[in-house]
Amino acid sequence: MRVKRGSEQERRISLESLATLENTAESHEGPALGNGELADLLPPEVCSLLNPAAIYANNEISLRDVEVYGFDYDYTLAQYADALHPEIFSAARNILIEHYKYPEGIRKYDYNPSFAIRGLHYDIPKSLLMKIDAYHYVQLGTAYRGLQPVPDEEVIELYGGTQHIPLYQTSGFYGKGPSIKQFMDIFSLPEMALLSCVVDYFLGHGLEFDQAHLYKDVTDAIRDVHVKGLMYQWIEQDMEKYILRGDETFAVLSRLVAHGKQLFLITNSPFSFVDKGMRHMVGPDWRQLFDVVIVQADKPSFFTDRRKPFRKLDEKGSLQWDRITRLEKGKIYRQGNLFDFLRLTEWRGPRVLYFGDHLYSDLADLMLRHGWRTGAIIPELEREIRIINTEQYMHSLTWQQALTGLLERMQTYQDAESRQVLAAWMKERQELRCITKALFNAQFGSIFRTFHNPTYFSRRLVRFSDLYMASLSCLLNYRVDFTFYPRRTPLQHEAPLWMDQLCTGCMKTPFLGDMAHIR
Repeated sequence: MRVKRGSEQERRISLESLATLENTAESHEGPALGNGELADLLPPEVCSLLNPAAIYANNEISLRDVEVYGFDYDYTLAQYADALHPEIFSAARNILIEHYKYPEGIRKYDYNPSFAIRGLHYDIPKSLLMKIDAYHYVQLGTAYRGLQPVPDEEVIELYGGTQHIPLYQTSGFYGKGPSIKQFMDIFSLPEMALLSCVVDYFLGHGLEFDQAHLYKDVTDAIRDVHVKGLMYQWIEQDMEKYILRGDETFAVLSRLVAHGKQLFLITNSPFSFVDKGMRHMVGPDWRQLFDVVIVQADKPSFFTDRRKPFRKLDEKGSLQWDRITRLEKGKIYRQGNLFDFLRLTEWRGPRVLYFGDHLYSDLADLMLRHGWRTGAIIPELEREIRIINTEQYMHSLTWQQALTGLLERMQTYQDAESRQVLAAWMKERQELRCITKALFNAQFGSIFRTFHNPTYFSRRLVRFSDLYMASLSCLLNYRVDFTFYPRRTPLQHEAPLWMDQLCTGCMKTPFLGDMAHIR
C-alpha cells in the first residue's frame, strides 16, 4: 500500500525507523559503535577509510600530459614544523611592545596553537574573527572578538539582521580588504592569534583604540618578522628542527627529472634562504634539478604586472646588470613577470602543473588567466582526514543526517506532540553539530566545512586547484603517468540516495549496490 505524505501511517513508519536507529546507535552519548554496527548504518563504500597520503582531484588531470612542473618554496618544497609559529608570534608581540609602544601587559600572552584555523575572515571595523561559508554566511558560533565568542544574536544584529556578509564589496578577490581580510596562508596562524590577544587585552582593560590602527600595527609587526629576516634566521640555525620531509622532497624532484620532466621554482623568498634550505633537503647541486629558478618574485603581482624585468644574480646573490634574453638552467633570477616567463620558456597551458600553498598568491591567476594546471598543498588535510576516519566522527555524522531527514519529513505534523518531538530532534541535531565541530577545532571547526556547507576557503580551493594534497610527498604514491578522476558528487536534484533516507528506511532501493560507485 502506498503511504501518502503527511499521513498518520507515514508518521508512524518514520518514528519506528528512528526507534530502530536509536536502538542500533545507542544514542551519541553512549559507547562508540563497532565497525560492524556502523557498517549497518552507512551506505556502501562510506565505511572505507580515507587515505591522508592520497591526492584528491577537483578536476580530471592526466600526469601523462604534464611536461613541466613548477613549485613554490615555503610550505611546498619546504614543509615547516609547527614549532615555527610560537617564534613568529613571540617576535611580533615583542615588536609591538618595543617598537610600536603597545602596553607591556601584552607580553603575558603566549601562542595558542589550538585557537585559530586557516581561511578565517577578520572584519576590521568590528574586530570580529569569523568563519564564513561558500555562500558568504557567517557560521554561527564561530565569531570571536579578541579571545571571547560573540553571541549569535549580536553577530546578526551587527550585519543588519542577517548572517550574510557582502564579501565582494568588503573583501575583494584576493581577500585583502578594504574592511574584511581573509587569512589564507599558514603563516597567518600566528597573526590571527596575536591579533586576537591584543584585542583581548585592550577590551579587558577598557582601553579605547582605533580598530584599523590596531589591525595595521599587528600585521606590520608580523611583516617585520619576515622583512627583518628573523624567521629566516631561526630556520637556517636549526633546519633539522624546522624543515620536515626534506628527503621526500628530494625523492619527488629526482623522480620527475628521471622521467624527463622539466622543473622550475618561483618563490617570494630570497636566494640565500632558499639556497640553504635546498642544500639541506637536496644537496649542493640542487640547482641542476631545475631548468629555471626565480626568487623574490613578488607574487601575486608576478602573475599580473608586466613591468618588472628579470634580473640575474651571481653566485653570491648580487644583482647583475645584463639584459635577460633567455632563462638559463643553473642560474638564479629575481623578480620578473609571468608574461616574460612565458615568452622566454614557451611553457604554456595545461602541460604545466604548478604547486603552491596559497590559493590566491600561488594558484588563482595561473588557473584563471593562463590555463595552467594547479596543485594545492594543504598540510591541515592530513589531520582532518584522520579525524574523519574516526568512529566518533562517522557516528556523529550519520546520526546528524538521520535527524535532518526526519526533520524534513516530519515538519508537516503540527500537533502538540509532534512539535515537541521536532523540537527535541532539532536540539539534539544542534548538539551533534557542535560536538562534530569541536573534533576539528573548538572555536572554528573544520577548515573545509561549516555545519553543512563548504567553507569559503573550501570553495576557493575547488575553484583554483585541479589537485590538492597534504604534502608534495603524496606524489610518490602515484605513477608519473597517473590520471586523477574527480568523484562525481551528486547535485541536490541528482542524488538518488541520501544518507538520511537510507538511515531512516524511507527509501528502499534494490539497485543500491549498482549505484554506489557514483558517490
